[in-house]
Amino acid sequence: MGDTFIRHIALLGFEKRFVPSQHYVYMFLVKWQDLSEKVVYRRFTEIYEFHKTLKEMFPIEAGDINPENRIIPHLPAPRWFDGQRVAESRQGTLTEYYNALMGLPVKISRCPQLLDFFKVRPDDLKLPTDSQVKKPETYLVPKDGKSNVADITGPIILQTYRAIADYEKSSGSEMALAMGDVVDVVEKSESGWWFCQMKTKRGWVPASYLEPLDSPDEAEDPEPNYAGEPYVTVRAYAAVMDDEVSLQEGETIEVIHKLLDGWWVIRKEDVTGYFPSMYLQKAGQDITQAQCQIKKRGAPPRRSSIRNAHSIHQRSRKRLSQDAYRRNSVRYLQQRRRQARLGPQNAGSPRIEEQPQTERPKPQPAVPPRPSADLILHRCSESTKRKLASAV
Repeated sequence: MGDTFIRHIALLGFEKRFVPSQHYVYMFLVKWQDLSEKVVYRRFTEIYEFHKTLKEMFPIEAGDINPENRIIPHLPAPRWFDGQRVAESRQGTLTEYYNALMGLPVKISRCPQLLDFFKVRPDDLKLPTDSQVKKPETYLVPKDGKSNVADITGPIILQTYRAIADYEKSSGSEMALAMGDVVDVVEKSESGWWFCQMKTKRGWVPASYLEPLDSPDEAEDPEPNYAGEPYVTVRAYAAVMDDEVSLQEGETIEVIHKLLDGWWVIRKEDVTGYFPSMYLQKAGQDITQAQCQIKKRGAPPRRSSIRNAHSIHQRSRKRLSQDAYRRNSVRYLQQRRRQARLGPQNAGSPRIEEQPQTERPKPQPAVPPRPSADLILHRCSESTKRKLASAV
């Protein structure tokens, strides 16, 4: 076995906890060399103590001897009173700090103190009990990777989902499910694997096995983008179902619909179909990270392949058929080619009519018949009656 080291540290957000007293802990997703992924929770005071220890161990790299030689990133000291605003503002700082730390020479980024600090502790495995009067509040950082204090999300409750069928895990990083289990989703990966927690368990679960408690989940999927995004296949895949596409490694395609279950609709020339997003990498990017994900878990199962699935919603998931994708894609490509021939002065966004609807005229409100004079006299006020009597 090779040496133990950490591949990547990602800040997920922070929690506001109330037991034994109010305090804040930061959530980190730690990715290790054996492709395992662990969620750990650390207070900022712990992080700062670790930072001081690191500076003492490497005084030259900390700039203690010559400030010009400093490569260990700066970290502000804790304040006397840490409120919610302070916890939020630190998230950008911590993200930059650990990104810089992991890019330092191996003697620092793989030192025993760093590895010990991010090892899973017993407290990391303790989840809030049902007996707690006030549950922790979770705050997550944005998913676009551009962390900024202004972009930090407000207080949110982790989204709750229900398992539609039994799921047997195939690796230690996954979590088994029984039909009807209710889980909290911590992270939604584009690969179709979601990191969930349930009571005392945590792990990765296929998104296709989950449905939201409040409504069907087709509304969560983004709209199709028929302009397409260029991607490259990092692994060959042979279609199993009629609506899938077979591709070899290294082929360039366009993604036209990114679905949350990890099965994206792709376009190869005029052909469209489903393809596992885990086997795709954006054109021009390094394929190492995508290949690591494939080794860990592989492509998640599709919803249509799950047996004995049971939904609590009367209205089932509705998605566009591949025929609709093809028609819209062909229409878009034809309009794009036509605009290219006409020139940029006539260029515009091609219109895609996914589901043409006929507009019905709004019904006009019915006008009630005018009441008789006797009825008006009977229902009017006494003052009006006296005025009518005097007028007569």
